[in-house]
Amino acid sequence: MLYNLLYPLHTTYGVLNVFRYQTFRGLVAALTALLIAFLFGPWLIRRLQAHQIGQPIRSDGPQRHLAKAGTPTMGGTLILFSLVLTTLLLADLTNKSVWTVLVITIGFGVIGFVDDYRKLRYSNSKGMSGRTKLMWQFAIGLGAGAFLHQSGFATTLYVPFFKEVSFDLGPWYIPFAALVVVGASNAVNLTDGLDGLAIGPVMTNAVTFGVFAYVTGNLKNANYLQIPYVPGVGEVAIFCSALFCAGLGFLWFNAYPAMMFMGDVGALPLGAALGAVALLTKQELILLVAGGVFVVEALSVILQVASYKWRRKRIFRMAPLHHHFELQGYPEPQIIVRFWIVSVICAMAALSTLKLR
Repeated sequence: MLYNLLYPLHTTYGVLNVFRYQTFRGLVAALTALLIAFLFGPWLIRRLQAHQIGQPIRSDGPQRHLAKAGTPTMGGTLILFSLVLTTLLLADLTNKSVWTVLVITIGFGVIGFVDDYRKLRYSNSKGMSGRTKLMWQFAIGLGAGAFLHQSGFATTLYVPFFKEVSFDLGPWYIPFAALVVVGASNAVNLTDGLDGLAIGPVMTNAVTFGVFAYVTGNLKNANYLQIPYVPGVGEVAIFCSALFCAGLGFLWFNAYPAMMFMGDVGALPLGAALGAVALLTKQELILLVAGGVFVVEALSVILQVASYKWRRKRIFRMAPLHHHFELQGYPEPQIIVRFWIVSVICAMAALSTLKLR
């Protein structure tokens, strides 16, 4: 909004020419998102407490979590509000990539809100049925994939580390896009089980894909790095910058011991946002590397369910994986920080693919 209003005036007021640069707007977006989160965080916590919007705790989870019952939840609304408002203020609103990622993020935010609302209304940790939730998630994912396909977006899948290896998915790009978005969304949701655990890797992924968005949207940089050039996708870097600092502001209140939880209204759209950015930057497989923590958490659940179904034996003491370490006696802050460290390592490995091709 500010970009579209102020930049056209740069011919009269030269100082406004700075709005031309995505790096400048990305920095301002980061500071704006952080400021919004800091300003509205305490107010949101008070409102959640006043309406007794507390987190229901699974009775079959680690016993130490029972003490967290009643902690304000749906704190992900703070991230969404900060992220969406900042992006609308500082990104180019004529850019279809910006609107694509915003619509996907908001759509999954609505699903998460309904899921959290049902948990609170019926005072249990179940929420929406898994089938209903997946149905709506895939509806949005398929819609986004169809929109990109019909608008002429490249349907080529590139393989990291190999500049000559790629596959044209054609119409299969639509279900593939849905799978990327839905998979990322649910992987982040599964990771959101300890104070600050999920938001840390979300932030490292936001930085990682912010870099990919910036260089992918710049023809000179893309040619030099031998990565696909996607016109206009550089604007998504502003979204990623806002996502990083919206998450940082939320972490101020979510760090152990958490003053509020993210809830599905935060976890589902944040994962979907990362999946959407991976699609727009043509770095879908890189998401498996940068989001290594999310991948391992999701795989631990899949393997646990499959093993118990087929062998009647569990691989882990409890899934997702962070609960397994909890039951082994590791302190919660230690698990969280070590997962963050692994996420940073995964982000560095993903960024290394820019040169290792």
